[in-house]
Amino acid sequence: MVEFVALDVDGGIATIRLRRPPMNALDAQMQDELREVATEVGERADVAAVVVYGGEKVFAAGADIKQMQAMGYVEMVQRSAALQAAFTALARLPKPTVAAITGYALGGGLELALACDFRVCAQDATMGQPEILLGLIPGAGGTQRLARLVGPARAKDLIFTGRFVPAPEALAMGLVDEVVPAERVYEAARDKVARYVGGPALALRAAKEAIDRGLEVDLETGLQLERLQFAGLFATQDRASGMASFLERGPGKATFEGR
Repeated sequence: MVEFVALDVDGGIATIRLRRPPMNALDAQMQDELREVATEVGERADVAAVVVYGGEKVFAAGADIKQMQAMGYVEMVQRSAALQAAFTALARLPKPTVAAITGYALGGGLELALACDFRVCAQDATMGQPEILLGLIPGAGGTQRLARLVGPARAKDLIFTGRFVPAPEALAMGLVDEVVPAERVYEAARDKVARYVGGPALALRAAKEAIDRGLEVDLETGLQLERLQFAGLFATQDRASGMASFLERGPGKATFEGR
């Protein structure tokens, strides 16, 4: 039974809701619950897309510093693997994901948002990787996912300084994809992924895996991954339905079953 991470499914969209007030500090229990919920969402056939949401006031203001302060090297060697595993479980979800960011997404909170495919934030939201101010570096994917998203120079600027980034700058650098009024963040995030409900689930899964895995390897290997995913989709019913519909009625009219 999870305590700090709620799951709600409505209209094919799962909402993973962080609920550890007041700031959704990501302690060890919350990290483990995130991994558990992400695993469940990945296996559910009634979920086509996912929204990660911290609530109306804050997304997540980082790790639980009090808990971390009590840890030594040996404890953190063990805990850091579980920490990364929780965020990787979200990043590897075979479905489109979007972070709905209100208030603060700092440290581990931003790393959680980076594990999603898309990010929608409030006009007054603030983001950053301030771990350097604690004598640390990001440990849940920040040095890797941030650099891949905004480029190494911008990532180094944010990580080396620990400075906070307002929503307009985050949009300009590509850290977020959309900025909306605070009261519309959750609605806008749902709208962003609603288009995937009823879509070709296996093709979406293949596209996400080809892109994400391709970014981790050289171009030639990435092209091989793409080729295998592309060819594999010819074994699906959705591919047959999509092509038949295109030839009979034109593009955009196919009905998919996720098979």
